[in-house]
Amino acid sequence: MTTTAPTPAARRSAPKARLRGERSPLASAGLHLTLVVASVIAVFPVLWVLLTSLKPAAFATTTDFFKETTFENYTNLIQNTKFLTWFGNSLLIAGLTTLLGVIVSASTGYAVSRFRFPGKRGLMWTLLVTQMFPVAVLIVPIYNIMASMGLLNQPAGLVITYLTISVPFCAWMMKGFFDTIPREIDESGQVDGLTPFGTFWRLILPLAKPGLAVTAFYSFITAWGEVAYASAFMVGEDNLTLAGGLQLFVNQYGAQWGPMTAASVLIAIPAALVFLFAQKHLVTGMSAGAVKG
Repeated sequence: MTTTAPTPAARRSAPKARLRGERSPLASAGLHLTLVVASVIAVFPVLWVLLTSLKPAAFATTTDFFKETTFENYTNLIQNTKFLTWFGNSLLIAGLTTLLGVIVSASTGYAVSRFRFPGKRGLMWTLLVTQMFPVAVLIVPIYNIMASMGLLNQPAGLVITYLTISVPFCAWMMKGFFDTIPREIDESGQVDGLTPFGTFWRLILPLAKPGLAVTAFYSFITAWGEVAYASAFMVGEDNLTLAGGLQLFVNQYGAQWGPMTAASVLIAIPAALVFLFAQKHLVTGMSAGAVKG
């Protein structure tokens, strides 16, 4: 008994088999709906704060977002409070934390990645273990240390404190990133007569831009948005950071939602700019740092 092959017309009219990995229309619709819902949930709080900052105080807790829209909250914030002073303090502390965090984390990560020295394993374990302690446990001993050194109510005290948070994580991540850079590059630098530091500065760092971007971003965000240490270590309106300044808008009788939401919007702008600057390196840097960390 013989069978006849289907004609070309029959093959064209037959339904095409779904390729492996291809989603059905129902699955695709469900995925897009899930993404839309997730996006709305993520954007809604930010949009609420933005619209509330544009409302008069009488409508601050209502849903009348576009009724009597005004920029009065922003003008009052800048003219009648010390917001610009708080902003400058935060910018100084976050900038120093970012700069020192990148330098210390990169040099530590490179040293641990390339050199053998006594206590290397202990150092790596120390960097890892320090990430396990919450702020509530560390704030009292760090406060006592800063008080004994005369660094309370000083920007340097907060910078050192924030470095204790950012450097261990970033150094561990940078070590994993440097592990992905071939050692032959170091050897070629030695052949050309470069010192270990010259090799690190001239050859390795230019290849480590993604890791440096992640380190800078993490260090900046750590210092820019931190509340607990800033509130405990800094007193006096002239010395407050943005985190401490925002707390002045809340008391036992209520909250000044207008200036507080306006300040929240202005505070988010530098963080967003830093993220936009570093975003093209974030995925590469974090994934590379996790390969051999």
